[in-house]
Amino acid sequence: MIDIKLLEYLESYLTDNRKQRFSDVLKERTRHFTVATEDVYHLHNTSAVIRSCDVFGIQDVHVIEEKRTKRIESEIALGAQKWVDIHRHKSTDNCIDSLRDKGYQIVATTPHTKDCVLQDFDITKKSCFFFGKEVNGLSDTVMEQADGFLKIPMVGFTESLNISVSAAIILQYVTSQLKQTSLPWMLTEDELLEKRLDWTKKSLKNYDTLLKHFYNNQ
Repeated sequence: MIDIKLLEYLESYLTDNRKQRFSDVLKERTRHFTVATEDVYHLHNTSAVIRSCDVFGIQDVHVIEEKRTKRIESEIALGAQKWVDIHRHKSTDNCIDSLRDKGYQIVATTPHTKDCVLQDFDITKKSCFFFGKEVNGLSDTVMEQADGFLKIPMVGFTESLNISVSAAIILQYVTSQLKQTSLPWMLTEDELLEKRLDWTKKSLKNYDTLLKHFYNNQ
């Protein structure tokens, strides 16, 4: 449970504009959709995907690092890693199991014999969109366990898009469609309070001092 008094105390050190910005952004956040990147070689692609998730209101990103463990490049993510929850996984199987436990279907973003074009995608289901390596694409593990396959219609000579571009196109479409429905796509009240506290902590350079002061005066 979030300590409401603590939250209000910490928020008193934020500007009104900052608090209003948090409120406005949180109203657009969702966990109905999430994203997973699988062992992406160029880290700037993962960072760009994280930025797109922040832009389109996706709260969670899952980063699978079976072979490549690297720090998210803050200069590329442009601070988005502060506002998006990044979940790191050491294997694709562990990531898929964790997502299924949370009720997500696994969607492989790649052309397939049983694929679905973006405009026909069923947005009513909780879904995690998987994006694979730049050259080889998604692993056999994802392809074998996927509940569905999604592709972006393309009419030119180029057969594929950079994963960060693909993610941005897909997320913009599915979130805009989702918000036109009556589905309960928004964060719960408890989740909203949790993120308010989390974002407030990250905004206060003297957080530890303020926390000590708060509890010393209880």
